Amino acid sequence: MSVLETRRDGDLLWATLNDPQRANALSPALIDGLTELYRRPLRGEGVRAVILGAAGKSFSAGADLEHLRALRDAGPEENRRDSHRLRELFESVLRQEALTIALVQGACVAGGCGLATAHDFVVAADDARFLYSEVRIGFVAALVATYLPLRLRGSDIRELLLNPQFVDARRALEIGLVNRVCPAADLTAVGQALAAQVLETGSSESIARTKGLLLDVLGRPLDEALHHAAEVNAAARATDDCKRGIATFLETKKPPRWR
Repeated sequence: MSVLETRRDGDLLWATLNDPQRANALSPALIDGLTELYRRPLRGEGVRAVILGAAGKSFSAGADLEHLRALRDAGPEENRRDSHRLRELFESVLRQEALTIALVQGACVAGGCGLATAHDFVVAADDARFLYSEVRIGFVAALVATYLPLRLRGSDIRELLLNPQFVDARRALEIGLVNRVCPAADLTAVGQALAAQVLETGSSESIARTKGLLLDVLGRPLDEALHHAAEVNAAARATDDCKRGIATFLETKKPPRWR
C-alpha cells in the first residue's frame, strides 16, 4: 500500500497521506513521493488545484522517529543531504503553480505543520491542533521560518517557534495560520467548495503568477520588490487570460467564469 495516494477528479487532484499507523510521519518515502507529485507541471496536465488530506486521526506527526534515530549519529554531509530533501519538499509545494489546499485534522506537528502551511490555503477541522515542536528536542524550525512571514506577523511566528505549545484550530484561524475551520465531518466538502470558489472566479494563469510574485518579493528591498512587481505586472498584460478578462469585462461588465 502506497504511503501517498492520488485520485484525479476533473481539474482537481486529490492526494492523501496514507500511513495512519505512524500518524502519517514524514518518512523518506513519503517525502520523496510528495516532492515528486508537487514538482509535476500539473497545470500542463489540466490540474487546477491539488487538495491534500490525510488518512487516520491526524494529519501528520512530523518527522519519522526511526529516520531521526538513524540520523542521530550521522555526519555533516548526511545531515545536509537530509535537510535538503526537506527543503526540496517545501519548495515543491510553494512553487507548484496549481492552487494548493491542505485539509488538516487532528495533530499537525513539526514538519507536518510545515507541509500543511506551505499550501496556499489550510482548511482545519475543529479538532485540529498545530505545533512547531522543534526547539523541544534541540532542533531548529529553519525551513518553515522562510515562508511563515507569508502567513503570520512576526510576534506570532516567534511565539510559535520559540514557545511551542499546541494551537487549536480556532486560535490558528485568529492568527492566520489557517484559512477556514469546519466540523471534521465537513472537511472534504469545505475544501472542495473553497477550490471551486477560487477556480471559478480566478484565472489559473493569474493565480500561478501571483503565487510566484508573493514568494519572489518576500524579504527584498522595496526598490527591488517594486521593480520585480512592475515586470510581473507588464508580463501579465500579454497573457491570453488577461486579454480574455479585459475583453469579457468590456463586453459584459462582468469578469469571465474561469472554470
